[in-house]
Amino acid sequence: MTCNINIMNRISCLQVLNIMVILGFMLNYMLRVNLTIAIVSMVMPYNKYSHSNNSHDIIPIDNKTITSDAMITSINGSTFTSSVHEELEQTRYPWNEYEVNLILGSFYWGYICTEIPGGRMAEIIGTRRVFGYSMLLSSAITLLTPLFATFGYVAVATLRIALGFMLGVTWPAIQPMTARWIPPNERSKFVSNMMASSLGAAITLPICGFLIASLGWEFVFYVTGMVGLTWSIAWFYFVYDSPSQHPRISVEERNYIEESIGTTSSTKHFPVPWKSIFTSLPVWAILITHGCSVFGYFTVVNQLPTYMKYILNFNIKENGILSSLPYLGKYIFALTTATLADYLRRTNKLSVTAIRKIFTTFAVLSPGLLMIAQAYLGRDPTTSVIIFTVALTINGAVTAGYLGNGLDIAPNFSGTIFGIANTLSSFGGFLSSFIVGTITYQNQTYEQWRKIFWILAGTYCTGALAFAFLGTGNLQKWNYPDTKSYEKNKTNIENNGDAEITEPLNNKTLS
Repeated sequence: MTCNINIMNRISCLQVLNIMVILGFMLNYMLRVNLTIAIVSMVMPYNKYSHSNNSHDIIPIDNKTITSDAMITSINGSTFTSSVHEELEQTRYPWNEYEVNLILGSFYWGYICTEIPGGRMAEIIGTRRVFGYSMLLSSAITLLTPLFATFGYVAVATLRIALGFMLGVTWPAIQPMTARWIPPNERSKFVSNMMASSLGAAITLPICGFLIASLGWEFVFYVTGMVGLTWSIAWFYFVYDSPSQHPRISVEERNYIEESIGTTSSTKHFPVPWKSIFTSLPVWAILITHGCSVFGYFTVVNQLPTYMKYILNFNIKENGILSSLPYLGKYIFALTTATLADYLRRTNKLSVTAIRKIFTTFAVLSPGLLMIAQAYLGRDPTTSVIIFTVALTINGAVTAGYLGNGLDIAPNFSGTIFGIANTLSSFGGFLSSFIVGTITYQNQTYEQWRKIFWILAGTYCTGALAFAFLGTGNLQKWNYPDTKSYEKNKTNIENNGDAEITEPLNNKTLS
């Protein structure tokens, strides 16, 4: 495939990169969230019980013989009450809420280990290898999940730790590639490609629902794993770390990209200014807001299928379809607001700081207010679905807000900053599973879930206020390796407010 922007019937390398990143983040979340709906059918549903001494017993259930919604099953003297709607015989495991949430939360144990290294590795060895190999190995891990489930919940939790370890590098790794490939006035839209993770969830959940109902929960992992392997092969063929490394890019496209990006991002490997990063208020604005927003997002991602099954009483097919609505809305809104943000920046209608603060506040504060509404109105299935859908849809505007802010303030260290932010937010992901598991243990009631909604409301509002007071779009002095480099661009900073510098590259030779 030749990348030439001057020939209408050929696709440019930027377009190829956009497509591969969109598909990559879709698959990234397919591999991550497939378990959140599959586990509903992997375990024996119940509310009150005495814990079994053997949590590794396999329980085959022929749902076609069940005529009532309620079912009582005795396992080693323990009684499990469940509501079963599926029509296919399923192999189930008697894992309780603690064990289920241990499995869901274990992903973040591995995830937090590779966030900062992932961002730094991408800055040094390139996003192509870091992102590509992490997805390749994650797909292989996914294929092993049904086998590991036969050994018990500890084995599945261990496998999820390994999955988190591999996927932890992906989000921070994309930042250095953005700095080297994407012109500043197009970056919000490109960053919105990361929200294709929501599109991946939107597609995965209903597909998984039908796979479970038709073939069994095991096929959720077989299908998503094979799709991930296929994408990984394509990634290594089509994607390169910079325009200068791409063997099929046209001279015209390479010149356009490099002249648009200018000198704010360098291919040189500078030492990380750790002190400057950790004493920077704009960095802390990103860290706090990212942590609060992701805490809310992960809580909904991991727990929405469970809430819809136990509280709203949706069956597995309805669960998959309705659970996907918030993610579909989030991606569409992310793309729309990112395009608007790029337009406002390109036309200088608003400063970068104003753009980031307005969109961040709107994207993070609104879900917080909606969680308050959910605490009062969440008993009604229709109202509940609408609130969740609107909340996560609006949250998609973070792509025009804080999500790409690291590229504004320090593009040379954007991967490291994002890695730090995602590391801290990953603790929130584990904490989310622990909190939900503790609050709903043996008590899957709306009253208990109301407490969770209030926690989400407070978290979202805290994140929005943090960025409103501390956030900025100013390019930071410590982005440059020395004071002389900063002074070289200081005039442009003063003339353009907090807009990112786009000084063209002069006397570039093409290889």
